[in-house]
Amino acid sequence: MTSEAPPFWWEKPDWRARALSPLSKIYGAVAGRRIRRAKPPAVQLPVLCIGNFTLGGAGKTPTSIAFAQAAVAAGLKPGIVSRGYGGAFSGLHRVDPDHDSARHVGDEPMLLARHAPVVVSANRLAGAVALQEAGCDFIIMDDGFQSARLHFDYALLVVDAGRGIGNGHVFPGGPLRAPLTDQLVRTDALLKIGTAAGADHVVRRAARAAKPIYEAVLKPKAVGELAGKRLLAFAGIGDPAKFFRTLEEAGGNVVQTRPFPDHHPYTDDDLGDLAKTADEQGLTLITTAKDQVRLLDGSSSAKEFAARALVLEIELVFSHQQTASRIIRETRERARARAIKRS
Repeated sequence: MTSEAPPFWWEKPDWRARALSPLSKIYGAVAGRRIRRAKPPAVQLPVLCIGNFTLGGAGKTPTSIAFAQAAVAAGLKPGIVSRGYGGAFSGLHRVDPDHDSARHVGDEPMLLARHAPVVVSANRLAGAVALQEAGCDFIIMDDGFQSARLHFDYALLVVDAGRGIGNGHVFPGGPLRAPLTDQLVRTDALLKIGTAAGADHVVRRAARAAKPIYEAVLKPKAVGELAGKRLLAFAGIGDPAKFFRTLEEAGGNVVQTRPFPDHHPYTDDDLGDLAKTADEQGLTLITTAKDQVRLLDGSSSAKEFAARALVLEIELVFSHQQTASRIIRETRERARARAIKRS
């Protein structure tokens, strides 16, 4: 599957989605059957899955960070299991944020490891076992909702308020990873990030299925640094346009934008072009924390470039302060009930 989503995925269904509908039906049938028949292996610890309905970025990483922080605040020892998209490791690896690199473990695990122990593993069961053996008592599974590789006690599905589920078609005709009906059956709650109306359809579907709906927003930190600056914003994430909008909503004067594919490995030519444009037009470069991680893992010129560019740090803020603690508590209660049933 491509990491650069076709633009038509996020528009009203057109001839391209219809032309691909036979393939979407086949893919959806297979993906839906896998979800319906899933009986994944379990670990003793409570497992909270942070997933999304679609391919591409929806806000899973800041959501996982928010839950890791909430778990720590509750006196727990959370650990995060991730597949580590874009990394070089094919086995199991405990992320060391001081010595590992985005090239080896992926940019998202490097960010997550700042907040909790992270194990990168394509085998999510093995990753969860490793975290349990390392002393963790609460597992956050970053993505993996559709894979059926590890039992989870609670599934929180993240949806971007602006993008929603796009044209509503299953891959390859649209961004859905599986038919929405099949995904909702396994969903315990939905988290809408943002205030736009693009997710209203899926929110209504979830509400009709009696799924709790939670809300949150992504808030920039240290926005005072943006004052008086003319910005050249660049990003290689799942939804660069969302980053650009966030900058503007924070009061940034965004003069130019440069979107790149998700997890993009910046070349010297990329950086040279960005630097030249910024110098010629008197612009300040600004990017995301995920992009900074990859830049710091690059060549010497990439590291110098990273030192020059501002980074817009963001945090997930729930509409209700107790949302994270409530979900963590319910996840733990379900795990205890599962243990009693097993014994």
